[in-house]
Amino acid sequence: MNVLVVGGAGYIGSHCVRQLAAAGHRPVVLDNLVYGHRGAVARPVPFYELGLGDGEAVRNILEKEEIGLVMHFAAFCYVGESVTDPLKYYLNNVGATLQLFKSMLGAGVKQFVFSSTCATYGVPGRLPITEDLPQAPINPYGQTKLDVENALKALAHAHGLSFAVFRYFNAAGASEDGMIGEDHDPETHLIPLAIEAALGRGPPLRLFGTDYPTPDGTCLRDYVHVDDLSRAHIAVFGRLATPGAHLFYNLGTGRPSSNREVIRAVEKISGRKVPLVEAPRRAGDPPALYADSGLAQRQLGWKVKFPDIESIVATAWNWHSTHPKGYADRNR
Repeated sequence: MNVLVVGGAGYIGSHCVRQLAAAGHRPVVLDNLVYGHRGAVARPVPFYELGLGDGEAVRNILEKEEIGLVMHFAAFCYVGESVTDPLKYYLNNVGATLQLFKSMLGAGVKQFVFSSTCATYGVPGRLPITEDLPQAPINPYGQTKLDVENALKALAHAHGLSFAVFRYFNAAGASEDGMIGEDHDPETHLIPLAIEAALGRGPPLRLFGTDYPTPDGTCLRDYVHVDDLSRAHIAVFGRLATPGAHLFYNLGTGRPSSNREVIRAVEKISGRKVPLVEAPRRAGDPPALYADSGLAQRQLGWKVKFPDIESIVATAWNWHSTHPKGYADRNR
């Protein structure tokens, strides 16, 4: 299948591009490179540097490349920024996505895979989190993702659009061969920050909150390898052949790791100490978040290749330790 990967030069999108090619599909990338990296997409994958605001151009790409399915990863995802600048998030995450839907319908493309988030659940009433829990986001980022989910339901009813929504937990790791990985500016994720601190390339790691009601007092989170996420996106293709199909899946390992466990994993894999500074809790950080991904396992046959935090950290270490400047030393 010809698959348009919107945001295909970003962290998760670029890994999905590689997994698509490995599975025998033909990925086509559309990315405005605001946060993505041209070097994350290997040539000769067709690449269009374009935003979603030019609806006619996007429609032309869909028709020219004979696209059968669209995957959408192009969203702003800094929770704190979404609180201070919500308009930026609504314009991009919702407004630009609605424009994408218009282009798709105009080109007759009616299969869609959406990158959503566990942030749509807000603070869950119970754990592990299943897909039937109420969705009550506590920040604009999570709300924009839920708004798109609701728009998809309406489009499925009105136009027969078939879609799958994947609600990620904590995407982490890098490709097994170390060729692509995380390169964010600013970086906010725990694993790369811990690795940079261990390498001496970043400041001491700030450990936010040590008095949570968890076994070691730090937050528990569900880390899932980025390639495992990507494989789930491809496994759903067969279920999208039915017009109007609407599918929702949590993606996580179901095995939460505490912040201190992540730090210990980085120290074990790297053989280096992670310098850290203990800091107060951050507002809005729940003590624990982890997934029940049984639905994806049962319906898609999805299995994780990286089930534990050490195997995930090992791939991240391989990338960060060999790419001190990320993609900066590669040609655009």
